[in-house]
Amino acid sequence: MAHDTRRADRAGHRRRAAVLGAALSGCALVAASTTPAAAHTGGSGRDIAYVALGDSYTSGPGIPRQVDVDCARSDHNYPSLVAARRRAASFTDVSCGGATTAQMWQAQGGNGPQLDALDRNTDLVTVQIGGNDVGFGPIIATCARLAAQDPAGNPCERSYQTSGYDELAVAVVRTTPKVDRVLRAVHARAPHARVVVVGYPDLLPDDGSGCFPQVPFAARDFPYLRDTEKRLNLMLRLVAAVNGADYVDTYRPTVGHDMCKAPADRWIEPLRPASPAAPAHPNAVGEAAMAGAVLDRLDAGHGHR
Repeated sequence: MAHDTRRADRAGHRRRAAVLGAALSGCALVAASTTPAAAHTGGSGRDIAYVALGDSYTSGPGIPRQVDVDCARSDHNYPSLVAARRRAASFTDVSCGGATTAQMWQAQGGNGPQLDALDRNTDLVTVQIGGNDVGFGPIIATCARLAAQDPAGNPCERSYQTSGYDELAVAVVRTTPKVDRVLRAVHARAPHARVVVVGYPDLLPDDGSGCFPQVPFAARDFPYLRDTEKRLNLMLRLVAAVNGADYVDTYRPTVGHDMCKAPADRWIEPLRPASPAAPAHPNAVGEAAMAGAVLDRLDAGHGHR
């Protein structure tokens, strides 16, 4: 029996290495069948204990009603909508604007370490993290600043490749083990929970077109930034797979509702929002769309551990 356990452990380590290696190399693998199936408790009933972890795309900055000013947390963010729809018996939302993977273990102002919200009684966990580790905010600021130098070109892309490699691709690679560590810690603290990794929504036109000056990036930087976000989402999908977590694609359901669209059609606000939301963040409709994607994944059946 001990020999079989050691063999299973070695197989698990090989699977982890293979999938994380794929994430590091940018290869697209099918997320299924990377871990053996096991039963989950929770996720389908109305008596679940649900905990939401994440950054500002989770917390919903600027969206009424803000219930935690320090963390820019809305009671109409997607975790709140999911909890209401599932009629969760208990719901704890510790998502916080500006959070990185470090804030899973470290306090952020008055918001304690996010992992502290988990325990053995937790049934469902959603996690949306990694964007700030890659540097969403600074990237937007840099690309907006450089656009004036070459509005028809790709000054931002060139800036991030002056070292001879793509610094944003490297940032995604460096974030991979951080997200992996977060998911392993979630499983350790909430061993019976169904864990759901939530990807990031479509921020820029999926066809690579631009909309200067509404979104003040140079024309050929739009596809570069789109591809960077897709690379981040692919990494999250792969790391979710190796950790036996579900992955929720919020990108595809939000295509056609990016920052460049008219106010009535967009679910992500541009740098000068027309609807209550933070710049370059989902508005209330965007949060509802992400909630819908999460609920669809929950309704599709239990994940794999």
